[in-house]
Amino acid sequence: MGANVMTRMGEGTAVSDRSTRSVLDGIRHIVRTLREASRGAERTVGLSAAQLFVLQRLAGARTLSVNELAARTLTHQSSVSVVVTKLARSGLVERTRAGDDARRVEVSLTDAGRAVLARAPAATQDRLIAALALIGRPARARLAHDLGLLVEAMGIDGRHPPMFFEPPLARNRGARRVRPRA
Repeated sequence: MGANVMTRMGEGTAVSDRSTRSVLDGIRHIVRTLREASRGAERTVGLSAAQLFVLQRLAGARTLSVNELAARTLTHQSSVSVVVTKLARSGLVERTRAGDDARRVEVSLTDAGRAVLARAPAATQDRLIAALALIGRPARARLAHDLGLLVEAMGIDGRHPPMFFEPPLARNRGARRVRPRA
């Protein structure tokens, strides 16, 4: 916990403020809903909510680059790459080099990935994204700004957070196998 947070907690101002409790309650509701959805996805299809979200974003697309997939999941390329690696290890997606640019990796669903999607629940992140759309652009901008301030005040490294409830990928140099395009 950052020193700024500890100092303010000692002063008692934020602790006794009703809006602090409201903020914490709101965060608790969101985190609980996301956690329950992640557990539900794990029970139903054996995937984390993040993995399911990535699979659902791949649905309907022939292939997507990791950057395109990051844009569709509203996350950083490095975070989605971790999830794609896990999905590839499970045989649910396939990574290939792009025919027109060998530097670009394209991701596509496998038959096994499509089978999982056929029995999977909807990704709860879509519910969060839809709710953010409902509150409107000015409120989203304020919320983004205020959450940035909160992250900074807590001393949290705000660079490229992982996808929701996605554990880190164990580093294995041989894990990133990319098949050449046939």
